[in-house]
Amino acid sequence: MSRTPYRLLALSLAIALTVSACGGGEQEGPQGGPGQVTVATLKAEQVSLTRELPGRTNAFLVAEVRPQVNGIVAKRLFTEGGLVTAGQPLYQLDDASYRAQANSARAQLARAEATANAARLSARRIGELAKVEAVSTQDNENAIAALKQAEADVGAARAALDAANVTLGYARITAPISGRIGKSSVTQGALVSAGQAEALATVQQLNPIYVDLTQSASELLQLRRELASGRLQDNQTLPVTILLDDGTAFDHKGTLEFSEVSVDPTTGSYALRVKVENPDQVLMPGMYVRAQVGSGVRENAILVPMQGI
Repeated sequence: MSRTPYRLLALSLAIALTVSACGGGEQEGPQGGPGQVTVATLKAEQVSLTRELPGRTNAFLVAEVRPQVNGIVAKRLFTEGGLVTAGQPLYQLDDASYRAQANSARAQLARAEATANAARLSARRIGELAKVEAVSTQDNENAIAALKQAEADVGAARAALDAANVTLGYARITAPISGRIGKSSVTQGALVSAGQAEALATVQQLNPIYVDLTQSASELLQLRRELASGRLQDNQTLPVTILLDDGTAFDHKGTLEFSEVSVDPTTGSYALRVKVENPDQVLMPGMYVRAQVGSGVRENAILVPMQGI
């Protein structure tokens, strides 16, 4: 046999397999439609730029309660951790000796006033006699001098009484400011002195409260360059948003009080202070927070959706 019939047979089988394969592919073709495309139109607008900075909260006012006289603590008149008002009594010292000094000064004043009254009557009588030349001029002048000396003694005695009353008043230690008071460092019966280093207690005013932030000096220089060139406009007067440690925003906005005039050489950063209303005292001194501070306004900025980028 010749080889031609074998070649024809092989070619016929190849064509049949190819047609069969093409037919199977047409039956398993994709059935879905075209994909969806999101389209966004970009336009220039004014954009406020903010910077998120770390910070710590600090009390608005802090006053350490210290004794101004020596004495034994007789009573503690406040509840630790409670709210106190300015002038509220906090401690009562044993004031027996100071009260005795005040009584002695009061008696000295009464004696001086009696002496001055007698000198006044004597000077009046001698003055009337001097008018009719019944006494000498020198006696009249001596009477007037004695009266002035007696009046000066009254003034000195009154000043001594005032000083004794002030010392007596220091025996009752009062709150210098309104706020929340911490724990007491002394108990009843403890001896305190005017020059001691340890405070008896500390009062902190928490409404409003300060948030002290730190920002890199390089960021400040870059911001000043852009403001000077006109690429940015200043918006640091906008309210400051305070973010708590869990990431939630605090209910009350803050205002930027001031920026430090010097840079910390160890960290290369400078400090900013924000004042925040804290009526419910949610913010406590020492808490770590973050603040969104305005850094500038950019005109004709174009915002592109993150999905498109």
